[in-house]
Amino acid sequence: MNAAGIDVSSRKSTVAVLRLFGEVVKLPFEVPHSAEGLALLAEQLKAIEGETRVVMEHTSRYYKPVANVLHEAGLYVCAINPLLIKAYGANSLRRVKTDKADAMKIARYVLDNWADLRDYTPMDIIRYDLKTLNRQFQLASRQKTATANNLIALLEQSFPGVRKCFDSPVRKDGTQKWVDFVDTFWHADCVCKDSLNAFTERYRKWCKRHGYCFKQENATKVYTLAKSVVTLSAKSATAKVLVQEASKQLTSISRSVETYRFEMNRLASLLPEYPVVMAMYGVGESLGPQLMAEIGDIRRFERKQSLVAFAGVDPLPNQSGEKNVRSNKSSKRGSPYLRKTLFSMMMCLLQTAPADEPVFQFLDRKRAEGKPYYVYMTAGMNKFLRRYYAKVRGYLASLEASD
Repeated sequence: MNAAGIDVSSRKSTVAVLRLFGEVVKLPFEVPHSAEGLALLAEQLKAIEGETRVVMEHTSRYYKPVANVLHEAGLYVCAINPLLIKAYGANSLRRVKTDKADAMKIARYVLDNWADLRDYTPMDIIRYDLKTLNRQFQLASRQKTATANNLIALLEQSFPGVRKCFDSPVRKDGTQKWVDFVDTFWHADCVCKDSLNAFTERYRKWCKRHGYCFKQENATKVYTLAKSVVTLSAKSATAKVLVQEASKQLTSISRSVETYRFEMNRLASLLPEYPVVMAMYGVGESLGPQLMAEIGDIRRFERKQSLVAFAGVDPLPNQSGEKNVRSNKSSKRGSPYLRKTLFSMMMCLLQTAPADEPVFQFLDRKRAEGKPYYVYMTAGMNKFLRRYYAKVRGYLASLEASD
């Protein structure tokens, strides 16, 4: 039994190899993350007599090149959660934090947990691309929210309240009516300088030019607002530049968000579990691909409890002696992106209130019991994941059986 512990960094890794009873096979040494360096490491590990298992921490994406090369070389590779290594005892009162010490600690963890290690399987290309797209989608969504708030703040100085005059959703190309409107009518004086009839005609032509639906009441509503508001900034070239540039930034980011959304749905449709996931209530073309991106292949979870723990919505037991706390906080040690997606789905269930949907029935029952908001929302996420595991795992098993 040879335990190879690898402490992974961005450009290099530190490797240590141990055997039972603390026998040191190889003292910690550094390996560069190059094709030649990783190939040489694979040869060195394969040359060691006996079975060798390689373990590294699941840190960002730095570990992937190392794990892929060693896996393709035929070695037993395992990527584990860094929390497991952090919680593993170093059997010392001294606090030592070096790459060499970490590599030795990982190697000792391998020896103590030999039977529980699971072989690393590289994520297939579709799932890898889908997860990467989802991370970019989440980043662009945050940027879109910040940019929209910035534009609204600027409009509060030149055209207060104009955002509330429009309720059109975002189009597939990322454009939105209120954003395009303020790009042309960036100040209240741009509207009220003419009569109502003149502005209405101008607004009708603008709607036709941009492909929006024209409504007489909208024109009247905007004109009335422009006549009544008190602006903080004058109609100047500076105010025009500020509003128009902010609107262009928002439109650009919105286009990126919609492009990511479309591509994620296209990639997700290539996965075998796509039909059964999309058939679940509350899962649409936006949340469905996000869910599949963060959960990945459901077959990598041995039990439904493993999936719940991965999402971080499992309550932490708190019992000692006569103390037994019944209401505990969730662990929140899993994927924050998955929790965000699940939370959005629970909000959708609460807003639509489908009476015959099991997850909503569960949510509604917990809410009727007087549970706090985040308590019944977390319980609903837990319930949904268990149903997701059962449905998707059963569906994939039936596909494998039919083949």
